Amino acid sequence: MSEGPGRRRRLFFALWPDEYTRRELVRRMRALPRRSGRPVRPENLHITLAFVGPVDERVRSCLEQRAAEVAVPPFTLNLSRAGLFERAGALWVGPEQTPPVLGDLVEHLNEALRPCGYEPDRRVFRPHMTLYRKARARPGPTDWDPLEWPVGGFALVESFTDPEGVRYQVLRRFGGQPSGLNPGA
Repeated sequence: MSEGPGRRRRLFFALWPDEYTRRELVRRMRALPRRSGRPVRPENLHITLAFVGPVDERVRSCLEQRAAEVAVPPFTLNLSRAGLFERAGALWVGPEQTPPVLGDLVEHLNEALRPCGYEPDRRVFRPHMTLYRKARARPGPTDWDPLEWPVGGFALVESFTDPEGVRYQVLRRFGGQPSGLNPGA
């Protein structure tokens, strides 16, 4: 697709795992009891903070400028709980409760993006990472081995749909990076 001025890109902001965390997520996904469903590609694992949707380059530029103003103190996200969104068939993991620092990050990001025309989701933010799609079986309380994820920033991501499915490309990272984080991941 061309990079012309009329091109619209499907964008979202997300917590994007470092390579160590991503490898651990995949290892723990494989250790889950065998279930129906299709695993999310390892390179697509993330937690959405704000879904923007299709925007032109002018809005993308505004989003990037505004997101760069959002402070992100490093924190640890404990992915301690697995669940199933039955209607969507999405098996997910997330924290027991949203850490205050993550709630603040989402709130500040939402407010920062408003001047760009962004309207935040009105639903309560519930951080989760989809591991399997088209899943039918709810995980048991001991099916998921908790994982501590050192978070040092967030990313602006573009979503593409092609014959192989959905794929994502990190366009820009914001905030500091925990040590050992691969910026190209």
